[in-house]
Amino acid sequence: MSIINIMWASGGPFASTHKVHQQILSQASPSEPVETWLLQGRASECGVSVGEVREWGLSSARLKGRHFWRLTKPWMQARFQSALKYSDAHVLLLDGLGVARTLLPILESLPHIRAVVIFHGSTRLQPADRALFERFPASRLTLVAVSNTLAASLSQDLQVPVMTLRSAFDPAVFRTALLPREQARARLSLPLDKTPVLGAVGRLVAGKGFGCLLDAFAEALHERPDLRLVIIGEGPARATLEARIDELQLRDKVLLPGHLDDAAQLYRAFDWVAMPSLSEGLGLIMQEAVMAGVPVLSSELDVFREQLADSGWYAPIEDVRGWRDAIVRAFDVSPETIAIEQYQALAPDQAWLNFSQGARSLLL
Repeated sequence: MSIINIMWASGGPFASTHKVHQQILSQASPSEPVETWLLQGRASECGVSVGEVREWGLSSARLKGRHFWRLTKPWMQARFQSALKYSDAHVLLLDGLGVARTLLPILESLPHIRAVVIFHGSTRLQPADRALFERFPASRLTLVAVSNTLAASLSQDLQVPVMTLRSAFDPAVFRTALLPREQARARLSLPLDKTPVLGAVGRLVAGKGFGCLLDAFAEALHERPDLRLVIIGEGPARATLEARIDELQLRDKVLLPGHLDDAAQLYRAFDWVAMPSLSEGLGLIMQEAVMAGVPVLSSELDVFREQLADSGWYAPIEDVRGWRDAIVRAFDVSPETIAIEQYQALAPDQAWLNFSQGARSLLL
């Protein structure tokens, strides 16, 4: 018996999704083989180990049955059905709604296979999605969300139970890989002295709120001219952010190093980590920063309060003045004290225990 992990795509935009699935699959029995089906992209672009990988080489248009491709969808699903029929899989781990829409109809004729659908963020649900999920008994289909906030929203929209499996990392393993402050700063070409640095990590897309962060940081410099800002990540908003950096004359204050495979090792280069997101399914960066001993300043989102409660430092979403004030205030206090409070609130050791137990129950 084996587990097949089916992912929508590889590449930078899906890195966090792959991390979550890797953590879930790490709880599988050592005697139970894991295979990953990558519907789009290449295995070399996954960035994490997810078992033996089969590349399907499909496009989004084909998977979604758009235009001409709707005529080929039955043929595509027949290929999936044949591959599953001759596998020894008993559990499919499905990455989100798009994969569920593609694979679940096939499973109706394969009653020996159980499906687990992992929701990583908010998504556009259709009436047909609820009808699709209702065709399966609870013994054959489990819907899972990576936070309580997301689970509650999905459950209300779908009117079906959605289990919470709040994503977590093994804190001991995570901390072992961290670079010391001096090495992390050297890796980012930052001053090795006590220069205060605000860090951020994430895809360079509008939804991450980095445009607001830049404007707020520029205003904060009027009161704290010694600050530096580093935003690690890559994405389609790079040109817009670089243009804004030039407009604000911040080239000597802001660093955009792009996507770094070792980003999770570099948190100790920062005094604070900023998360100005407009929305998040969970926000793994928050967990990584707190486990690294670096306090987090985040948008006022329910999913962030779910994790840090009153120990969190929050600023209004896309409010430049509010973020400016929060940045200035953050660098007027001891980050070590705040980091300890946030670590206690997040409780990574207990979170990892809860996650491990929940993941094992999904894979049985």
